[in-house]
Amino acid sequence: MNVTTFTEIVLPNHANPLGYLKGGKLMDWMDIAAEIAAQKYTKTVSVTVAVDNITFKHPIKIGDIVTIHARITRTFDSSMEVWVQVWKENYMKTNEQSQEKMKTNEAFFIFVAINEKGNHIRIPVYKPVSDEDKILYENALKRKNRLSLLTKSGV
Repeated sequence: MNVTTFTEIVLPNHANPLGYLKGGKLMDWMDIAAEIAAQKYTKTVSVTVAVDNITFKHPIKIGDIVTIHARITRTFDSSMEVWVQVWKENYMKTNEQSQEKMKTNEAFFIFVAINEKGNHIRIPVYKPVSDEDKILYENALKRKNRLSLLTKSGV
């Protein structure tokens, strides 16, 4: 499994006045992790074209360590889907339960590989290996078709 891992600590300049990580900052970090995964896979520039449903399950606070995992789930001719998962951990707490890593967010990003002129280029075919990879691979086509329908309908 080819996973890109991106880690940050939430600082006061990343947070809102209540001390929670701003959603836009987290989305930026998720996009960076996904872009790194896409570009490592294609060995060329890849750009974000869509994000399918970022969910915010648990708040992230100042001082939390944020670890983001991004991995390719499927490729198409020039595009690919990247699954991004976000985990938080507060290493400063003394209560063991609060030190556990907790999944806070996830999303599927769609990237397109481009050349120096901005034209789409073909990318290597991704072949799933594990059972989880195969499920993600199959579901990626369903997500792609759903996103295409939404885009065409103007939603």
